[in-house]
Amino acid sequence: MALYVYAITGSEHPRRPDGLTGVGAHPAPVRTITAGPLSAVVSDISEEVRPKRRDLRIHQEVQEHLMAGAVILPMQFGYIAADDADVREALEARTTAYLSALGRLEGCAEYHVRASQQDEELLLRDVLAGSVEARELNDRIRAGDPDPQLPLALGELVARDVQERQEALGAGLLQALTGYAREHVVHPPAYPDFLNLSLLVPHEKKDDFLTAHQGLADQTADGVDVRVTGPLPPYSFVQ
Repeated sequence: MALYVYAITGSEHPRRPDGLTGVGAHPAPVRTITAGPLSAVVSDISEEVRPKRRDLRIHQEVQEHLMAGAVILPMQFGYIAADDADVREALEARTTAYLSALGRLEGCAEYHVRASQQDEELLLRDVLAGSVEARELNDRIRAGDPDPQLPLALGELVARDVQERQEALGAGLLQALTGYAREHVVHPPAYPDFLNLSLLVPHEKKDDFLTAHQGLADQTADGVDVRVTGPLPPYSFVQ
């Protein structure tokens, strides 16, 4: 029977998945498969797993249960193995790499920091206040100047100014927060975010990191939302 794989842990991981049931229409008990110094946390699965809300929640809950005990290598949702033998073979073939990754992630959790522009009207007013050229173009448009190029020119100027402001703010947030992380990854942001950052934060730096984040959130310009999510399984740092 096929197996759904949640995570890889050390074989001496202190938190067992006893009593947990897994994903799928017919949830099976979550169990471990051990090969030498490593274990895989799995459950039997008899059908294709789709990212339904319930299964996404169970996937996350299993990983959070394990994270509370010790470091894990989390699998992305939907990872399927053929059978127990296939899992043992993978653990044995990559023992050195998996142990190295567990050591690298030991004592850390992932946190996401995202920043977005929540008040575009306020941002436009700031751009007009800070740019003589933008104000002149805006005034000509409002006065009824029929030149069809004016709105395009103003839009390009505003877009350029907004991008420069957001890049500067994102760079400042990045510089201020990465000092609390062992590693970090900058992801492509999706609108309306202009910053999407993952940080691997050691547990002993968690409180300092969250305090720093809150201070930065309080200090950023009006209309900008800086938010943090975590602790999370370190998906972004599993290679």
